[in-house]
Amino acid sequence: MAVAVARLPAKVPVTDPRYGGAILINPGGPGGSGVAQLLISGRNLQTIADADAEPASEFGGSSPELPKYYDIIGFDPRGVNNTTPGFTCFPDSFSRRNWELQAEAEGMLGSGPGSFIRNWQRSMALADGCSQVIAASVDGEEALGEHVNTPQVAADMLEIIERHAQWRERQGKAAQVAYDKQYGYDASQALVERTKWNKGREKLLYWGRSYGTVLGATFAALYPDRVERVVLDGVVDLEAYYLTSGANVLADADAIFERFADYCHTVGPEGCPFYHPGGPDAIKKAYRELLSRIYDEPFPVPASASHGPELITWTDVKALTRIAMYQPLIVFPLFAEFLAELKQGNGTNFVSFKHSSRKPSCMSDECLLAGPWSRECSVPGENENYATAAILCTDAENLGDIDRQGFKDYWETLKETSETLGDYWAHTRLDCVGWKARAKWKFTGPLGANTSHPLLWIGNTLDPVTPLRSAQKMSAKFPGSVVLQQDSEGHTTLTAPSFCVAKAVRAYFQTGQLPASGTVCQADLKPLIGASPSSVLHAEGLTTGDRALYAAIEDEVRNFRTTEPFRPL
Repeated sequence: MAVAVARLPAKVPVTDPRYGGAILINPGGPGGSGVAQLLISGRNLQTIADADAEPASEFGGSSPELPKYYDIIGFDPRGVNNTTPGFTCFPDSFSRRNWELQAEAEGMLGSGPGSFIRNWQRSMALADGCSQVIAASVDGEEALGEHVNTPQVAADMLEIIERHAQWRERQGKAAQVAYDKQYGYDASQALVERTKWNKGREKLLYWGRSYGTVLGATFAALYPDRVERVVLDGVVDLEAYYLTSGANVLADADAIFERFADYCHTVGPEGCPFYHPGGPDAIKKAYRELLSRIYDEPFPVPASASHGPELITWTDVKALTRIAMYQPLIVFPLFAEFLAELKQGNGTNFVSFKHSSRKPSCMSDECLLAGPWSRECSVPGENENYATAAILCTDAENLGDIDRQGFKDYWETLKETSETLGDYWAHTRLDCVGWKARAKWKFTGPLGANTSHPLLWIGNTLDPVTPLRSAQKMSAKFPGSVVLQQDSEGHTTLTAPSFCVAKAVRAYFQTGQLPASGTVCQADLKPLIGASPSSVLHAEGLTTGDRALYAAIEDEVRNFRTTEPFRPL
């Protein structure tokens, strides 16, 4: 197994006493690429974790009060993106894209008569073939499918921090002579001591969101004495993830849709194109009527200069709704615009948005020469949704062991829990029906531990798939840990900028200080409304560092955008 790792170097050398270590990151999924996250968001995350001021030249002194500057390390978990061996469920990218376009045409669960059996049979076909591929041994080696689940990735994280420490020690030894000449013997000995590789005792710095909280909490439960700083944002309940079907995760999803109607009513027709007189209930009623109409008659959109003819279906509107619930600040304005345009008979902008998530795939010359199922026919990063199943279906306890009626009952429970996301979320379990690969190492607990440094859990007041109560439940299993609440909507706190949360995360990485229990931070921007009354945007006398910090979190909100219609966490 060769794990793909990328590092954004700290703003100071590893030999500098202000060097804080390497923060490992995970964007969620399961199946998300930490390498891709590093390339997109590494600078922003580094700005949040680093000390306020930019460092001056290398500093040879030593003090526990020194500001800290961090490496950011992104890695691709097993089965994901650039980590090898990889896997694919399709002989080439072209057949994969055909399969995904067929999924759009067939529609999601609930999209019409026969949607259940079509989706059930498609999942059986995919899971049967894909799990056989990933469960097959290659050249006498054990099958990849037995070794891609979360506990084994947590063990990889342990190995990454050990190897990083080994490298750190080499860097320290290489600089020792020059340090002795420049700063003196005592400083050079301090250098050797702080860069020393503490074999088998190195500790984790980590920042994970969504599924990344499963990975971080699993690490903390397995290796509680190896925790230095762990920030977990958008918290998944480990018990629900590993041991049950997780039917309660949608508890707050519909409340976010209620917020959309409330905000739309508050700003009126000037700020919300889907405004309807009569209060929030009238807006919700208009949405349901539009959805019902499109269920009966998909909306035709003729060809334009930028796209061919297209149908907007019930599935499309439900997918847009899901994206809006995940990303209210960014997507509520588009949601309102597209709904209003559909009601007026115009779907052009919606179709352009829909096409923005499509990735055209053509077989390369190398693929044509090498033939189907070859490495040349598999493009790193294209298997993310299938890596999701490979990890999720081997992590969870018998998630796919369910018959048709049992699944229908589960689906009904989800729909009763959430009108907006119940149909969509059922696909996360449906993907595991027929999955045959089984993990060699199953994690069954304990689901908590007394860690060497307490964890920081963060959650929104309303999150569509990781409700705040999950963070509170998990915090109770890890003594001394604290839940920081951001009063906003969306999936993880990085869907809305909060200067307060960013300062708390920075303080935690800088000094280990946790916010007081029960702390609630306000978001600086509200969907459709704009700057909240308490927003830092209204503050005077912000320092250059404060402005850089806010710019980083605002940019990260723009980066964290979910467009794939069937990505779970």
